[in-house]
Amino acid sequence: MFRPLTTTQLTFDVLLAVAGFLLSVAITVGMSGDLWQPDVVHDIVAIAVTAVVCAAFALRRKAPGLALGVAWVSAIAQMAAGLPPLPGNIAIFGVLYATAAYGTRLVFWLGFASAFVGAVVIAVYLLVPPLLGLGENPPGVVSNYLGAAVAIFVSAVLALLLSWTVGALVRTGIRARENRLAQQRAEADAAAEHERGRIARDMHDVVAHSLAVVIAQADGARYAAAADPAAATRALETISSTARAALSDVRLLLTQLRHSQADGPQPTLADLEGLYAHVRAAGVDLRVDVDPAPRGEAPGAVQLAVFRILQEALTNALRHGDGGPVDVRLSWIDAARAEDGRAEVRIEVRNGIRAGAEPNEGGHGLIGMSERASLVGGRLTTASWNGQFVVSGTIPYDQAVPRTPAEAAEREETR
Repeated sequence: MFRPLTTTQLTFDVLLAVAGFLLSVAITVGMSGDLWQPDVVHDIVAIAVTAVVCAAFALRRKAPGLALGVAWVSAIAQMAAGLPPLPGNIAIFGVLYATAAYGTRLVFWLGFASAFVGAVVIAVYLLVPPLLGLGENPPGVVSNYLGAAVAIFVSAVLALLLSWTVGALVRTGIRARENRLAQQRAEADAAAEHERGRIARDMHDVVAHSLAVVIAQADGARYAAAADPAAATRALETISSTARAALSDVRLLLTQLRHSQADGPQPTLADLEGLYAHVRAAGVDLRVDVDPAPRGEAPGAVQLAVFRILQEALTNALRHGDGGPVDVRLSWIDAARAEDGRAEVRIEVRNGIRAGAEPNEGGHGLIGMSERASLVGGRLTTASWNGQFVVSGTIPYDQAVPRTPAEAAEREETR
């Protein structure tokens, strides 16, 4: 029933109502003569009615429905006292405006109905009593009164509806602004969520891969420390270089998180050899086959997706593999060699699974790989059977562009 208003808004409404009340009283008393003349009761009632309608005006934004009810009470009291139109009646226009602009749906339509009912009441109140007191009506008097009644009704309904209509237009503007702000907030939330997801994927890929290499090297150094000190030293060097690289990547990601407009350099296909070297340094028999090789340079988004997918797939091989060979195959099929005329890169990573390991259960790495493929218009699947775990997918690279998660999902639905 009561709308929240700031202190400034509430103070302004009250002061405006008080000023209107004082001005209306001054005009009312000035029109009726000295307040202490025999018509003093008339003036007191007029002042009381003015006070009530000005109170309704003061409440118009805080409680539009209550203000409308108070305005009707003042109008009924005014007619019951037989008072003529008062200057304070102008406040009714402000009340009708507020019912349309700020009222609930019910109050909105009650204000609309009040405009018509009020116009009828005004016409009847102003013309019927004089008409009934004519006695023997001269020819044409009744028809003249009826014509005046119609004119007064039309004028009143137009005036009252005008204030209500202005309020309805303001209401429409307020709703449009609220919808626009809600849409902007939703878009900002979606963008923020997309950015958080991107950073989370990058952080997971960097940290998970680096820690997997460090753990593998630390285990190797522990076992080789007594029998082969040189191997232990090499393992520690690998741990040191891997940790430094991971720290650098984490610092870059944190910089992007603080200053999203200043994205730093991202991994490309040229960085794959360093990734392979890290994995081999961890003792993995890594076999890489690139056939056919890419012709020209693929878009940066595709290069980043390929790098991160391979990084996560090889990290899974380190964590869950059985120690056997890991096969990586990349096939860059350009449009001229593709059956459907669509240039794409095909990715496949295959490795054995350690007994009891379940790469498909838990964690966010596999989800992150699928998201990365989807964001550039590709697809990726993971499966395990006969002791083998296979990551395979395709990514188009002729017109691949980064997509939001919503756009990627829509693309998947239409394929």
